[in-house]
Amino acid sequence: ESRAASASNKEISIQWYIPSVAKPSNDTEPKVLLLYAYNTNPVKISNIKIFSSMSVFSGHLWIPLARIISLREKLSHLKEQVEILMQSSKSFSTSVPTSFLERSETLKISPSNKHKMSDVKVDLDEKTEEIAKRCLSEVKTLLSVVPALSSPLTKIPFDLTLQSVTNLEDMFDLANGCIITEGSLFNWIISLLH
Repeated sequence: ESRAASASNKEISIQWYIPSVAKPSNDTEPKVLLLYAYNTNPVKISNIKIFSSMSVFSGHLWIPLARIISLREKLSHLKEQVEILMQSSKSFSTSVPTSFLERSETLKISPSNKHKMSDVKVDLDEKTEEIAKRCLSEVKTLLSVVPALSSPLTKIPFDLTLQSVTNLEDMFDLANGCIITEGSLFNWIISLLH
């Protein structure tokens, strides 16, 4: 019972393992191990000895450490660009003068809408869209079973929101890993891992 687990939604859990400094001599560069597990239907596991499910999957990938560090920096830059775009569109949309009462009501409502703002699809400028495509092409290459056959993306394959970019950045955080719940980003990542 203490080992029971449940997932009420579709979700993927990402963890990283960084092996010791000792490595095989034939390996030319340090690699880290991406461990993942995901479910495609809600799951409740009450007894691990008899559990069997067609909707739970797991796996691992060895990925060069230098590429993870480089990608994380690019995703951090993309997140900054998305935040700037959101801030500029927010300041543009609130530039209409309002009365003091309306402003105070907005301030009261604002904290509860903070989470929802991060889920709003961002209108990208050309520069940010190119940065996003490059980052996502790199993610696609790293997670593909046959990286050499992975072609660059010509369009963004999921709703680009501040939350989805934050989730991607967290996904490649070697210290923590993350859990991503169902949505267009979840679907895209799962399609790469199949």
